[in-house]
Amino acid sequence: MDKIYRETPINKIPWNYETPPESLVELIKSGKIKPCKTIDLGCGTGNYALYLANEGFDVVGIDISPSAVSNANEKAKKQGIDCRFLVKDLLDELDFNEKFDFAFDWEVLHHIFPENRQLYIKNVYKILNPEARYLSVSFSEKDPAFGGQGKYRQTPLGTVLYFSSKEELEALFKPFFQIIEIKTQEIRGKPRPHIVNYVFMIRK
Repeated sequence: MDKIYRETPINKIPWNYETPPESLVELIKSGKIKPCKTIDLGCGTGNYALYLANEGFDVVGIDISPSAVSNANEKAKKQGIDCRFLVKDLLDELDFNEKFDFAFDWEVLHHIFPENRQLYIKNVYKILNPEARYLSVSFSEKDPAFGGQGKYRQTPLGTVLYFSSKEELEALFKPFFQIIEIKTQEIRGKPRPHIVNYVFMIRK
């Protein structure tokens, strides 16, 4: 991932957008999520974390790419926004002295293969307060992208992604979270929209 952030122009990275996704904005504008301690899991260059910080959230963004995190910190400094960005691997122990009331991963889970997902979800669970909210949005097996067939698909950037069913995600999340809403929906994408699984949850 760091090679992509180092060698690909930011505007050519398919998941990088300056503006936040409609589904995230809707949660904030509707009051389903109010300003609180928040963690952006796989924050990239920090655009969504900075949006939330501007909305009054106390946000920490983490990403495995030092280049992405450096870019995010520069942005926060330039914009005068109090937002922390750290280099961390989502599959390592997430050691924080604080716990969070809202976590989200936007187009991140499809980078994590099934054999590692249990570890990842346990990591998320451990850093959340009881009754914290969690939003996860990842590519659906119904998405026609990158050949449109198979669970594992290679992208033009050389990454391999895993495309999930709703049933798989329900089985993954239910031991740790109460699912408030799960649905398949279309979101923006480059060069064309994607079909994703949207899961909004509360920590047990």
